[in-house]
Amino acid sequence: MSVLRILHLVGSADNDFYCDLSRLYAQDCIAATANPSLYEFHIAYITPDRQWRFPSSLSKEDIAAAKPMSLSEAIKYITAQTIDLVLPQMFCIPGMTEYRALLDLLNIPYVGNTPDLMALTAHKARAKAIVAAAGVKVPFGELLRQGDIPTIKPPVVIKPASSDNSCGVALVKNVADYDAALKTAFEHSDEVLVEEYIELGREVRCGIVVKDGELVGLPLEEYLVNSHDHPIRNYEDKLKRTEDGNLSLTAKDGVKAWMLDPSDPVTKPVQEVAKRCHQALGCRHYSLFDFRIDPQGQPWFLEAGLYCSFSPKSVIASMAKASGISVNELLMTAIDETLIDKAACRE
Repeated sequence: MSVLRILHLVGSADNDFYCDLSRLYAQDCIAATANPSLYEFHIAYITPDRQWRFPSSLSKEDIAAAKPMSLSEAIKYITAQTIDLVLPQMFCIPGMTEYRALLDLLNIPYVGNTPDLMALTAHKARAKAIVAAAGVKVPFGELLRQGDIPTIKPPVVIKPASSDNSCGVALVKNVADYDAALKTAFEHSDEVLVEEYIELGREVRCGIVVKDGELVGLPLEEYLVNSHDHPIRNYEDKLKRTEDGNLSLTAKDGVKAWMLDPSDPVTKPVQEVAKRCHQALGCRHYSLFDFRIDPQGQPWFLEAGLYCSFSPKSVIASMAKASGISVNELLMTAIDETLIDKAACRE
């Protein structure tokens, strides 16, 4: 096998927050998976002004030293590098859609899901509608726009339809609290999803990877929630800023989230439902889903998060590690599936 030239697509065309988040994960990925006998890593770093840079590393110094390029210049640069495969590391909406679509136009294969699916699942209500049509349980809800009045009686969960990391999410227990919660949610999205509150049993996340064309369910991650004083997860459960201004992954501390023993009785039914979600949505290579488990043990679909940076800290990598799969093996499996897809397209 010849050395693969892999381009890490990093940064954000949207805002500094996603730029930092992308760099955080991509740095860890590159450090953990670097293997000169298998890969030759390259980096494309996009900033919110939509300028491209091709730094030698993701240190702030190397990024600052790299020449900024326009899109047309960047395309010429990338095509001259004869890149074999791209590893998308961008978590903003443009990064998950426009930039993946650009790779399709350039006929460069990339790991992960297609831009149309990324756009669809970034909108929580649309993803819910598709998995519900496949027979998966979803909380009853309604999609609101500015000026709409909710009709569902509390308790409800209010969330921006297309925001991540629990930004703008609130549990409303009384009608009097609707206005404030809606105002906050609309600061993050033009549309807001109001969902019936599912009584808490547990809350888990399930990852699926594709290996040799088969769907493999990974060990579940469980979240620290309880029905008394912490019934839903919030932004602080996931991310925080350190004293030096860098982002830190709160959810990786083993306290707010942890891996379940595969023998836990909730594992198998959740994995089966996650596979149905994967197939219904038309995912490829891998997928990731959040579920609310009610007191009767039934899983309810909450949302899809179809990204993996292949950093050891990323959720799918952590799940794979719990099942004995290293991040290097996980990456190799995803690369194999990507190249198989590429070969199939040529036939």
